[in-house]
Amino acid sequence: MEFDRTTTIGLFVAVIAIGTLALIAMQVMPMQIVLMMVLPSMVAFGLITFGIGLKHGQYQSTR
Repeated sequence: MEFDRTTTIGLFVAVIAIGTLALIAMQVMPMQIVLMMVLPSMVAFGLITFGIGLKHGQYQSTR
């Protein structure tokens, strides 16, 4: 599978959306809390891990 910008962004959004919808459907916590606290945390964590993974891939490709 080729990971270009469109594929990467689409997969990122899909994973975040599935996780958010699953939390809302399970009713583990109120929807307002999921949308105000959990969703931004998931996005921030995803961006941080994406950046670390990107830098690691660049490092590995130059060795």
